[in-house]
Amino acid sequence: MGCKVNFCDTEAMLDLFQHKGYEIVPFESEADIYIINTCTVTNTGDKKSRQMIRRAAGRGALVIAAGCYAQVNPGDVENIEGVNLVLGTKGRDRIVELAEAYNESMGVNSCVPEARSGGGWEFPGVSRFYSDSRTRAFLKIQDGCDRFCSYCAIPYARGPVKSREPGGVLDEAQRMAAGGYKEIVLTGIHVASYGKDLKNTNLIKILPMLNNIDGIERIRLSSVDPVFIDNEFIDCIRGLPKLCDHFHLSLQSGSDRVLRRMNRRYTAVEYLNAVSLLRSVLPEAAVTTDIIAGFPGETDAEFEQTLSLAQTVRFAKIHVFPFSPKKGTAAAGMPGQVGEAVKSERAHMLLSLSERLSQAYMRSFVGKALPALFEHPREPGVYEGYASNYIKIRAKSITDVTNQIHTVYVDCIKDECAYGTILQNG
Repeated sequence: MGCKVNFCDTEAMLDLFQHKGYEIVPFESEADIYIINTCTVTNTGDKKSRQMIRRAAGRGALVIAAGCYAQVNPGDVENIEGVNLVLGTKGRDRIVELAEAYNESMGVNSCVPEARSGGGWEFPGVSRFYSDSRTRAFLKIQDGCDRFCSYCAIPYARGPVKSREPGGVLDEAQRMAAGGYKEIVLTGIHVASYGKDLKNTNLIKILPMLNNIDGIERIRLSSVDPVFIDNEFIDCIRGLPKLCDHFHLSLQSGSDRVLRRMNRRYTAVEYLNAVSLLRSVLPEAAVTTDIIAGFPGETDAEFEQTLSLAQTVRFAKIHVFPFSPKKGTAAAGMPGQVGEAVKSERAHMLLSLSERLSQAYMRSFVGKALPALFEHPREPGVYEGYASNYIKIRAKSITDVTNQIHTVYVDCIKDECAYGTILQNG
């Protein structure tokens, strides 16, 4: 459940079971063991995690709850009838051992250590790669967070920054290439912190190494902190032809006062400077973002500053989140909680703006050529894929172009998708 990092962790746990001879079946099927890898990023994530645990309970099988919600609220999980084993975000590399050692006399066996305590990288090598297509795989390079934004529980769920050794990152990328994947997405809780806990490496150093791997034709960053976009990063990406021109820079608010209350570590001007630096080398790059609507104390004037900044940046897409007080975070107890009606109205305004900006960005490519990595046939003779800037593209082809990159001349935009013609010399 939850984020791409959680999906990578799920694949790694399944990998461990498969290596011991277990058969992996769909969650709805009859099984001996059910694993729910929970999410706690929002209150909705908590609720859905509880619902999924209850769905598994009572089936006469071993029920294991793991992940972020189990880490932050182990007592709540232990009290759900039918749960047998509770793991958090540490020690999941022992999940098979713990499952096989379990017996009913243990009752609920809770193995949830303090998240902020020490510990190395889990799952040093996996053979299962989380993928949302047959062409793109997610490569987890980092875990944990030390930023402590006032609305976020993830530092308490995931613990401090932990980075994967460069050798492990490169080895897994090479195995992805050997498996036929053309694109890798570098994933983590705070990707820009990669290498902070290691010696002599960071994101800027690992990117050129990944760029040199034969078979990998695209490298995509899942999300980057705006403070990471500096001259050194710009100098680095100038020499990375495989790096996708799509950057997700989380904004959250365009008001400096709100950003301070959020404990974000940049100002509106610094955010704009980061975008300007990116576009100095990649002028048509897609910049997407997250914005929280109705953060505690947010005034109409502060919200207007957010709308204004979003229009200045010309985002390709805005992911909008009405503020929801998360238990255990500083923001949950802040004064000036914004009413639900106001939050809903502001979220609607942001979504409307996002739609207009997204359409404008996509239409700017009509009459231009974009390289598309095709993923699957949408219908007979029509293939669908994504440009490097993450615009969805459909084009006709009499031959199978699945998992191939072709240059597409964009004819029109319809239904949030670009339709075009594959160029013969693409």
